[in-house]
Order: sequence, then C-alpha cells, then structure tokens
Amino acid sequence: MSNLSDISDVATTHAAALAEARDANNRQIRNARLSAALRYVILFGVGLLMLYPLIWLVGASFKTNSEIFANPGFLPNSPTLDGYQKGWETSTPYTFGRFFLNSFLIIVPKVIGTAISCTMVAYAFARFDFPFKRVLFSSVIAILLLPNVVTRIPQYILFRDLGWLDSFLPLWVPSAFAGDAFFVFMLVQFLRAIPDDMEQAARVDGANSWQTLIYIVVPMLGPALISVCLFQFMWTMNDFLGPLIYLSSVDKYPVSLALKLSIDTTEAFEWNRILAMSVLTITPALIVFFMAQKYFIEGISAGGVKG
Repeated sequence: MSNLSDISDVATTHAAALAEARDANNRQIRNARLSAALRYVILFGVGLLMLYPLIWLVGASFKTNSEIFANPGFLPNSPTLDGYQKGWETSTPYTFGRFFLNSFLIIVPKVIGTAISCTMVAYAFARFDFPFKRVLFSSVIAILLLPNVVTRIPQYILFRDLGWLDSFLPLWVPSAFAGDAFFVFMLVQFLRAIPDDMEQAARVDGANSWQTLIYIVVPMLGPALISVCLFQFMWTMNDFLGPLIYLSSVDKYPVSLALKLSIDTTEAFEWNRILAMSVLTITPALIVFFMAQKYFIEGISAGGVKG
C-alpha cells in the first residue's frame, strides 16, 4: 500500500508540474504575441506618421487648387487630373517630358562614371601598395569632411575657364574621375571585408590586374555597386544647386529646376500643378529604391564590416 501511495504522489506531483509548465508556456506565448502586437502597432503608428506627408502629397495632387486649402485631408472630394495635365505642359515651350529627359541625360552618365571610376580607385587603395598611399587615402577621408559649398567657387572658375558652362559636362566629369569620396571610401571598406584568395588564384592562372578586377572583383562587388548607383541616382535626381549654377538654358533644365519654374513670382501659385509634378519627380527614385532595396541594404551592411 505504501508503494502505491508513493506512486500516486509522484504521479500527482508530475501531473501538477506538467500543468504548471503548460500554463507557463501558454503565458509565455501570450506575452510574446502581445509584445509582437504592441511592436507592430508602434511601428505602424511611427511609419504612418513618417509617410503621412507623402500620402498627403499624392492625395493633394488630385485636388483643385482651391480645394487644397479648403480640404486639409489627404482624400480629395472631387478627384481631378487637372494638376497633372496642366503641370505637364508647364509655362515654357517645353513639356515636363523634356525636363525628365534632361534629368536622365545627367543621371545615366554620372551613375556609370561613378561606378567605374570609384571601383578602380577603391580597388587600388584596397589591394595595391604604392608611394603615398596612406597620405592619399587620408586625403579622401578629409574630403568627406569638407563641405561641398567650399569647393563650389573654385569648381565654377575652372569650368568657366574650360568653356563648359551651360552644358552637362560640369555635372558629368567630376564623377568620371572618382570625385565622390564617399563612394570610394564605401567600396574600399567593402573590398577589405572580402578575402583575396580568389584574386590570388586568378593571378596564379595568369590573369592580370584588369582581368582580376573585371572577372573576379566586380561580381563580388555587386551589392556595393548597386548601393553606389542607387545613392548617386537619388542624389542626382534631387540635386538643385549643381544644375542651378552651371545651366542657364531652360531647354537643358532637369526636373529639379523645372519645378522651380512652376512657382510664379506672384502669390497666384497653381499648387495642384506643383504637387502633381512633385509626385512624378519622386516616383522614379521610389521605384528604383524599392526594386534594389534588397541589394542596397546588403551592400550597406556588408560595407560597414571589416573582415
């Protein structure tokens, strides 16, 4: 009888322990779900707060000029495409399509030149030893700390003496010679995180430096190069001061300057036109960013880790 009683007590204790463990596990699951729900609510609220200006911009672009001030919400009472139609025509002999074309005529060579030149310079800094390497790389880092406004006047005088004013050359040429120190530094950090075993193997097989760079290094630099191109695309698309300084002909204006043409010197602004063209202006950058988001994040995170 004593043995049966002991067995019964053990079974009861074991069952109680199991019930207690099951209750603790259920509480843990509930707490985890509650915590996750709370995080998502907070993230949704913060995300909505950050995106509301963009949401309002899109909604207001479908309003009439008077409704923008009468209806502060983002949903238009009577949606209309009047802002897009009249805004696309502009107040100049050119449509907004011409200004978009000018923007891409600036962006495409600048992005390509940046990717090629910065890759070559970064590869040299990361893989080769040459005289004054540390001094030159320190100069690159110093340029990162130098405000762009400091170099505007010397650059303007140089391009004026070369006869390049009112052309796209002042916007293209610096990028073709690795003029963007940030991208050089970013690619150098990325290369330092990549072991050079494959490069050494390629050299043993007879590949020269150019072949190693093109066939071995560049494919491994894919995420970083996509990040570089994406940064340059967005920065150039949003650049206002550069085209304003070097371009004087309206037929060469990019969209950043074309938007300024929509703002009249009087108080009678057609804000629905301005907002509609602003939506069209930011659309390419948003599309490119979301298409390359995966590689962009990968390139940024990998570039910040040194192996």
